[in-house]
Amino acid sequence: MAKPEAYRDKYRIRWTDHLGKRCCELHDTFRDAQKALTKHQADADAIRVGMKDAPPPARTFEDLVAYWLANRAIHKRSKKDDASIIRRHLTPFFGAMQLIEIGVAHIDSFRATKLALSPKTVSNLLTLLGTMLNAALDLGWLVKVPRIRKPKVRLFSKDFRYLRTDAEVQKFLAAARADGMDAYVLYATAIWTGMREGELAALTWRSVDLPGRRITVQASFDGPTKADEVRYVPILDVLLPILTDWRATNPCELVFPNRVDKMFDPGAWIFSDRMYKVLDAAGFDRPERVKPGEYRHVIHFHSLRHTFASQWMMKGGDIFKLGQILGHKSTAMTMRYAHLAPHAFTADYARFGSPAPSPAPAAVADAAVEKYAKVIPITRKSRSGTN
Repeated sequence: MAKPEAYRDKYRIRWTDHLGKRCCELHDTFRDAQKALTKHQADADAIRVGMKDAPPPARTFEDLVAYWLANRAIHKRSKKDDASIIRRHLTPFFGAMQLIEIGVAHIDSFRATKLALSPKTVSNLLTLLGTMLNAALDLGWLVKVPRIRKPKVRLFSKDFRYLRTDAEVQKFLAAARADGMDAYVLYATAIWTGMREGELAALTWRSVDLPGRRITVQASFDGPTKADEVRYVPILDVLLPILTDWRATNPCELVFPNRVDKMFDPGAWIFSDRMYKVLDAAGFDRPERVKPGEYRHVIHFHSLRHTFASQWMMKGGDIFKLGQILGHKSTAMTMRYAHLAPHAFTADYARFGSPAPSPAPAAVADAAVEKYAKVIPITRKSRSGTN
């Protein structure tokens, strides 16, 4: 059996690992060197006979980034978001670190550097980090993924932004029509179908069945829909004549083409600045302050999707049908609109039985209070003990 040998002012050990590779280490004392050598040799023997798992190969976070972008991100709808998060946030912090070195302390430290960001953004960063580390685990580059604590995020708010009344909807659409039929039809379709920006941009007439009163939603800006599923949206009475007339005057394959008959890009003028121009013309104010002297609209394009869902519930629509129309994967996503149903709690009014006895008439109650005050006068001075 090999023994530690003196090497300058230290002790050197040599051994052969489970792959037959010769290894070498230096230690300060003979005892430490002997202990390390015994352990290395025992580990190598245990791995060779299958009694112990082999350690993961030496891989850095940059190695994982390269693998992720080449093999995993390219299949995701959010591949551009992944690349941006990795470039701006993850690589600057974890880049050269060995994967096996990344632990809870490092992740907590990373989170502490992102305090200026919103909890939702930080949660998104940590979600991608955890997904990447799980991929490393699948590849055998990690033995265990450290626990990742994410900030608490309020997923849904009942105070989401939308056009709250029929009058607001009509005021907005009247201003859109004055601005141009292309904007009017696009915004009206968004309000009365709940379709997303990318789904409307990618919509073709082949997916619009006017006689069958149905729209097939199967594409978005960069391919699949957000849920990566095909869904069907009814063409309501209020929208049918608008789309019918638009079809007769729009020969392009796309339902909503840009000026050169191509698909709108994400964040195109018609989805942002032109819509704000329409909101200004309709008389909607800009209460959300961006910087001194500048304000922006509370309503934005995604608010039209909220408008459809909210109006659907306020007009007595079925909440489960709403979830199917919107393409929600979970009922929880749709339930944030449940409180808007006009008769949401009608069946619950008698849940705890008949009404309780009425309280005493106001005059009797006032007399009782006055009598009590005369018997035990309660003042600030009497309670402090200074009369």
